[in-house]
Amino acid sequence: MERIVVKIGSSSLTSDEGGLHKQNIHFFASELAELYKQGNDVILVTSGAVAAGFREIGYESRPKMVHQKQAAAAVGQALLMQAYQEAFSQYGIVAAQILLTRYDFSNRKRISNALMTIEELLAQRIIPIINENDTVSTAEIVLKFGDNDHLSALVATMSKANKLAIITDMDGLYTADPRKDPDATKIERVAEISDAILAIAGGAGSAVGTGGMRSKIEAARIAMRGGVTTFIGRVQHAGELPSAILGRGRGTYFDTEETSLPMKKQWLGFHSTPVGSITIDQGAVTALIERHKSLLPAGVVQVSGDFHPGDVVEVIDTQGATIGRGVVNYATWQLQAAAGLSSDEVERRVEVQRIEVIHRDEWITL
Repeated sequence: MERIVVKIGSSSLTSDEGGLHKQNIHFFASELAELYKQGNDVILVTSGAVAAGFREIGYESRPKMVHQKQAAAAVGQALLMQAYQEAFSQYGIVAAQILLTRYDFSNRKRISNALMTIEELLAQRIIPIINENDTVSTAEIVLKFGDNDHLSALVATMSKANKLAIITDMDGLYTADPRKDPDATKIERVAEISDAILAIAGGAGSAVGTGGMRSKIEAARIAMRGGVTTFIGRVQHAGELPSAILGRGRGTYFDTEETSLPMKKQWLGFHSTPVGSITIDQGAVTALIERHKSLLPAGVVQVSGDFHPGDVVEVIDTQGATIGRGVVNYATWQLQAAAGLSSDEVERRVEVQRIEVIHRDEWITL
């Protein structure tokens, strides 16, 4: 038995003109039901609320104003859940709705409560259906989670899933856009998401959705960092989703040798909001990443932002690349005074509770 998160986007659930594609919903319910019958824990992350509701509310096309999107989502979410409930009931499966926002993930208590709810639903053999709470999100509805790609990765890592399947209308990642370049070839497996992989990932999504291949690749990177193997590809015919989970799908597989992260590390790496940044030299980069040491003042080159002990900061190298995040033990002014100094010198000059700028237990490499 495995724990599997499946993400289905708007373009797979709704028509280009808006409104639900009931036949597609029943098809995906049958595929998920097959995974369920095999004894797996199944979590569904779905998009489609805004796309399902904007026609019903009277808009001619997908709205662009935030309050209009929220109104469309309020109508569409009810329609979406009704369609899922009807489809799953044919297989004797009960589904539950969970709506989340970015704020829920940034608050450690709220996301812990959400996880406990998911665990209880799975224990009772109920399929949680998760969507972003568009009706109360503000900036999030504009930025969103990349048509819930990002959300699905966060759910997968949070729930310590074994696998994440992101269903799209493309059969995987190609070296170029196969619709424009006849020489484009599919990339079957990815072990590391490099800048080159991100560069070929493409841009925006469909007319009814917001996610493109780029957001799916970025979601895969989060999932891989959390120890979750990810599939990105197409599911159109009966049995293709179970086949994809078994490694025989029409898509690209993103493999990982990482182990699942504790909730504290997940929050730090994926959900926290950094309030400043610290630039470090190459010696400190090596100490943090390869030797798994704490960050000491001697390795600090530059400090920016207004932070205090206990805040989360980003750590970057001298080329501007993000190395990771950590909980800082210094205020900005203290670290500016201590930057580049030996630990003995810092103890003589600056009054701090701990000599480590960031302790290794309060750090995650990204």
